[in-house]
Amino acid sequence: MNTKHYLFTSESVSEGHPDKVADQISDAVLDEFLRRDSNSHVACETFVSTGLALVGGEASSTAYVDIESIARKTISRIGYTKSDYQFDANSCSVLLALHEQSRDIARGVDRASEDDQGAGDQGIMFGYASRDGDEYMPLPVMLSHRTLQVLSQIRREENSPMPYLRPDAKSQFTIEYDAATGKPVRVHTIVLSTQHDEFDSDAAMARRIRRDVEKVLIPRLIATLRPATAALFKGDYILHVNPTGKFVIGGPAGDTGLTGRKIIVDTYGGRSAHGGGAFSGKDPSKVDRSGAYAARYIAKNMVAAGVADEMMVQVSYAIGIAEPCSIFVNTFGTNHTGLSDAEIAEAIGRAFDLRPAAIIRKFGLKNPIYLPTAAYGHFGRKPYKKKVTFFDGEKEYKKEVEFFTWEKLDAKDLCREICGMK
Repeated sequence: MNTKHYLFTSESVSEGHPDKVADQISDAVLDEFLRRDSNSHVACETFVSTGLALVGGEASSTAYVDIESIARKTISRIGYTKSDYQFDANSCSVLLALHEQSRDIARGVDRASEDDQGAGDQGIMFGYASRDGDEYMPLPVMLSHRTLQVLSQIRREENSPMPYLRPDAKSQFTIEYDAATGKPVRVHTIVLSTQHDEFDSDAAMARRIRRDVEKVLIPRLIATLRPATAALFKGDYILHVNPTGKFVIGGPAGDTGLTGRKIIVDTYGGRSAHGGGAFSGKDPSKVDRSGAYAARYIAKNMVAAGVADEMMVQVSYAIGIAEPCSIFVNTFGTNHTGLSDAEIAEAIGRAFDLRPAAIIRKFGLKNPIYLPTAAYGHFGRKPYKKKVTFFDGEKEYKKEVEFFTWEKLDAKDLCREICGMK
C-alpha cells in the first residue's frame, strides 16, 4: 500500500444477526406502545438464544400491548420460520419480564410544562458527518450496510439466484484513503459471511457461495451506488467469503443476541466517538436516542452547508435537566469558516433548541417510527413518509408520519448564517 494512504475498516450485520433480532423486537415493542399511547415511557431489552426470546425492561403506558405476538411477528418478518434454524417464530418460547418505570426516574422527566421536560438520564451523545458520500456518512460502514441490504433483497426474491441463503450475515469493508485529502481511493478488502443451508459437499458449498458473491451480490451492490463510489471497486480488492468455511448454524441458535450490543454498527462504524448508550427499545425521553439523533442532524447540516468537510458534535445531559450541560465540536482541521471549533459549538447552542421536548417535537419522535432503524443503521438513511396504523382506545385509524427525520437537510442555510458564511 502507498505510505501516503491509510486504511479504515467498518462492519455491519444483517437483520438476522442475533443482536439485531433483539434490537428489532425491542423497537417493535416500543412502536406498538407509541401507536396506542404517544406518551408511553419504554426501555425494552430483549435477549434471544436457541428457541428463546426474553423481553424485559420497563414500560409505563395507558396502552395494553400483546408483546408475545409482537415478538413472534418480528421474528417471522426477519425470516426465522423454519425448525431447521433452531429458532422459529412459531415455536420459540417468549418470556416477558417488564415492570413500570421507576418513579424516581419519572419525576425527572415529567413536568407541568412540556418544554421543561428533563432528560431521562445523564450521558454523552455524538453526531458525525463527513463528505465520503451523498449520505454524509463514512464510506466503510455505508458499504457494509448496503451490501447486506442487497443480500437481504436477494434472499427474499422469488426464484432467488442464491436460494440457500439464511437470515444471519455479516459484512466488513476496508477502504483505502488518501492521507493528504482524506478522500477514499479504492475498496481494499471485503469480508462477507452469510448463513446458508447445508450442502452435500463443503467444497461445493464454498465454491458456489463465493461465485455467487462475485457474480451476483457485488455487481448488484455496485449498481446501487453513485458513479464515484462504484469507481472505487477497481477489481483488485481482497475478498474473503465465509472465512471459517461453513456457516449453517447461525442466528440466535449460533450465538445469543442482546439489545444494544451493536452500537457501532448502529452509528458510524467506529469513525466517530460514541457515548456508549444504545438506541433500540428506548422511547425519545431517553436522550441516548433523541440526543444522538439531534447531534447527527446538526453535524450533517453543518457539513452539507460547507462549514467543514468533517464534523463531530457532542452533547451532554444531566438527568432531570432540560438544557444540555455542554456542546463540543471537532472539525478535524477541515473548518472552512473564520470561527474556531469552540465558537461553532457556541453558535450551535444559540441556534438549535436541544431540550428533549424540543428535539422530540421537531423530529416527530413520539410516532411509531423505530423498527426500521433497528437494522442497517440509524444514520445515512433517506427520510420518507408512510401511513401508519394508530389506535384510539379500540378505534383504529391511519396517519401519515415521517421516518428518519433527523436525516433531513433543512438547516443548511441556518448553519451558514450562524457561522458567518455568505
